[in-house]
Amino acid sequence: MKYCRFRIQGDIKYGMIDADKVVEMTGHYLEQTSTPTDQVYPLNDVELLAPVEPKQLVAIGLNYVDHAKEQNMDLPKEPMMFMLSPSAIIGPNEPIKLAREKHRIDYEAELAIIIGRQAYQVSEENANDVIFGFTISNDVSDRDLQDLDKQFTRAKSFATYKPLGPVVETQLHPESVRIQLTQNGELKQNGSTQDLIHSIPKVIAAITEVMTLYPGDVVLTGTPAGVGPLSSGDEIEITIEGIGTLTNPVQ
Repeated sequence: MKYCRFRIQGDIKYGMIDADKVVEMTGHYLEQTSTPTDQVYPLNDVELLAPVEPKQLVAIGLNYVDHAKEQNMDLPKEPMMFMLSPSAIIGPNEPIKLAREKHRIDYEAELAIIIGRQAYQVSEENANDVIFGFTISNDVSDRDLQDLDKQFTRAKSFATYKPLGPVVETQLHPESVRIQLTQNGELKQNGSTQDLIHSIPKVIAAITEVMTLYPGDVVLTGTPAGVGPLSSGDEIEITIEGIGTLTNPVQ
């Protein structure tokens, strides 16, 4: 099932997508009491927004072998986690605004986990129990600042640097899905979650060993090889099979 957060006639609502229609729900789809209403909108008539507004945005770095190689970095023996600002999140079709255009600022296509229930010290065996679903993210990264700071928070937390969406898919089997990114129609990234170094259950277990995750929190799982620089005027499309396509222009 695909769920969304959307705006119509100035109001922000939550819904479930049924083919080319959006069925409004009584509340946030993460709430167990939320149910479908009789209000239905054509999908083309609504503005899809970032599907969640997380308290926490956690990322896993260097989680694909080929990406680690292109960054000339050793493979991490454990999931390499870092925190990002949720204020960087934008939704589908919103512009990525390059804060420092003279810097090298890269795109990174990623599968994102949406947490469905409070999670602390969750085992790998029980990790799927705390996952609500999955969406798409672009982990936009300022490489100049990343090299300068020797860590990732500032480089990846500028406003608009975390496009997210367009929907949350709850029935995805994430062990083997294709992740593709095009820049102005040209294929730049073409990977598969088969190539993850650390599995999604291992990532959830590692994060919740350290901190508590809450419903709506987002975990970025890493990017495959093929990252490259953004330029003003670009259009970036990220497609993950089973979820859809996230499109954002670059300014």
